[in-house]
Amino acid sequence: MNIQFDDELYPYRRSPDQDTVAQHPVVVVGAGPVGLTLALDLANRGTPVLVLDENSRVSHGSRAICFAKRTLEIADRLGFAEPLLAKGVEWSHGRVFHGDNEIYEFDLLPEAGHRHPAFINLQQPYFEIYLVDAIRAAQAGGAPIEIRGHNRVTGMHNDGATLDIETPDGTYHLTTDWLIACDGARSPIRDMMGLSFDGRVFEDNFLIADVKMAADFPTERWFWFDPPFKGAGASALLHKQPDDVWRLDFQLGWDIDREHELLEENVRARVDGMLGAGAEYELDWTSIYTFQCRRMQEFRHGRVIFAGDSAHQVSPFGARGANSGIQDADNLAWKLDYVIKGHAPEALIDTYSEERSLAADENILASTRSTDFLTPKSRASQTFRDAVLHLAESHAFARPMVNSGRLSTPCSYDGMSLIGPDRLPGLPRTRAGSPCLDAPLSEGFLLNRLGGDFKVLAINTDAPDVGLPTLTLSTAEHDPTGAVRDRYLGDAETAIYLIRPDQYIAARWQQANASDIRAALRIATGQEVRHAAHV
Repeated sequence: MNIQFDDELYPYRRSPDQDTVAQHPVVVVGAGPVGLTLALDLANRGTPVLVLDENSRVSHGSRAICFAKRTLEIADRLGFAEPLLAKGVEWSHGRVFHGDNEIYEFDLLPEAGHRHPAFINLQQPYFEIYLVDAIRAAQAGGAPIEIRGHNRVTGMHNDGATLDIETPDGTYHLTTDWLIACDGARSPIRDMMGLSFDGRVFEDNFLIADVKMAADFPTERWFWFDPPFKGAGASALLHKQPDDVWRLDFQLGWDIDREHELLEENVRARVDGMLGAGAEYELDWTSIYTFQCRRMQEFRHGRVIFAGDSAHQVSPFGARGANSGIQDADNLAWKLDYVIKGHAPEALIDTYSEERSLAADENILASTRSTDFLTPKSRASQTFRDAVLHLAESHAFARPMVNSGRLSTPCSYDGMSLIGPDRLPGLPRTRAGSPCLDAPLSEGFLLNRLGGDFKVLAINTDAPDVGLPTLTLSTAEHDPTGAVRDRYLGDAETAIYLIRPDQYIAARWQQANASDIRAALRIATGQEVRHAAHV
């Protein structure tokens, strides 16, 4: 990679807080993609936030590499999508093989009219660097955000309101109104609180071998069941990253010697089996991981909130880890901002756990099904998988049953407490509770026009004034491709949508009066107590 791992992004500097006990509205622990995204979102809204991390550098190794369209839309709203897209490898197409035979191919974004691709492949360190760059730019513009490297939280008191922080200059203390734990799957914060992290550990291991090479493979996701090359194991994966780096995955089995498998000569034997004995490449990064699907029962514990891998963990096939964590941040930031500013009751924070627990369960279910298909645990499940693979080679009906890792898609919050009425027939993709779909306008794209606060979207009609910003569109004037009509009107002639700050649809109608929209806004901000599945 072109990344210098020794470069410090946020080097340690002594803070005036180390000479007193300072108070901070929000403290985020962990400067990975989730913690930094959350901090940038809060700071852009004007809420002061302090990020603490025991390190000062980017993550070592490529780690997460697949960032989904929804993540790119969030990054665009926060102002750092451009470098991600410039550096990342865009893709939407994939192929699945069984031995030498191609079973099927897929396209994750077959329709036009979206600003961002289905996925980009980009090494996690780049993602973190571009996020820190965006934070530095926000700081220069006056945003209230600070990152402190080599600041490790070693103790918590008063239910997380007071923290002990270890630095090269010794330990100091600070207090906070809200502590957000974005400190990973081995979360020290979770351990300090004695909270459980329940789920399954699957009996299999996978080798990552990132290799640097000049190759003319297409920018597609290639996956093999029972690969034909020597030493690959039960499955293998090939995927392109920037800088001529390729991600190779090999399924190793359960009872392995990790140190032995990570010896360079053994890694090269597997890579040579895939690429051919004469292939020229450099090993860029290697690692072995085990599939795990776990989560906390609740993501909020008083003033301590968990996000990303500290709250839930899924198997990496399907690209659900980093993407779901960034959606956690997207969901939490506006709610925390509203509560801190007094725009909503504290109960609004509980809906973060409600909604993102639903998303975690959805991701864990998808990931578990993928893992069970990849690693059958009984003779019957092995027989079923083999039959599906053989049938899929010549019968289309079997191909949807082939599961090489269902790729990340955003969750819809159907029936959750903050979701109001749905009074527009049809159009399930833009129903109340779903994320907004992008669409090209006569100038720009829809999601860019929606912004990051509550907004009323009115199509072919005027919306009543309820004190919220309104985006009024005419399909005759603003919808050059017909995507707005297809995605937001359907057979209706008019539509009014209430859009949340995270660009989720809170409610929708064919026509609405001021009282309709105000009532939906009360629901969406937790002013009116509702229970899940009320719609």
